[in-house]
Amino acid sequence: MNALTPADYAAYWTRAIPFPQYSASVATEAATNPTEGNSKYVPINWQRMQRIAKTAQLSDATIQTLSQLKEPRYWLVITENWCGDSAQSTPIMEKIAEASKGMIELRFVYRDANPALINAHLTGTSMSIPKVIQLDKGFNVTGSWGPRPDKAQEMVLRLKSNPATAPTYNEELHRWYAQDKQLGIESGLRNLILGVAPQQPAAPSTREEAAPPARDGL
Repeated sequence: MNALTPADYAAYWTRAIPFPQYSASVATEAATNPTEGNSKYVPINWQRMQRIAKTAQLSDATIQTLSQLKEPRYWLVITENWCGDSAQSTPIMEKIAEASKGMIELRFVYRDANPALINAHLTGTSMSIPKVIQLDKGFNVTGSWGPRPDKAQEMVLRLKSNPATAPTYNEELHRWYAQDKQLGIESGLRNLILGVAPQQPAAPSTREEAAPPARDGL
């Protein structure tokens, strides 16, 4: 049960950072060429973010949905620099926010620094990220999306459940993203705007995702 109040979300929002600052943080960490722990994923994530920012374009359906927005909303995104799913999706979030002409404001907080927030927005029992929390102007939660598109989530759960494919599920996931070209991400975020609940199954609990400050390698 989510015990957080609108005042709590307002406080998280005040402390959250905008996309340029989040992107700069990823770039700065990537420039150190880390090779240890989950930080070793940051350089390739920065490459992904730059590529997607340059090449991805929003669909007409998303542009039309944004043009019909009547009330402003906030997207509070839980993330980490090392998260590959975040690298695939955060540039699309920024493009949507920019195209909304001020109707969607986007900010980011880090998962491991905000355990109460992620524990209020688990995927099943998993601390999976990214997680987009949609808030109205009174900081009431009106929906959420994440950590990845429905089809990708189903594939990940299937691959991780099989000992033969679990070790390489991450490679398969990013191959799926490359083939999908961010369309699944855009569709999921568009459904969030429209109030359509996601259908993806919850991830099973894992030691990496369930107990801070341990991290997964996505």
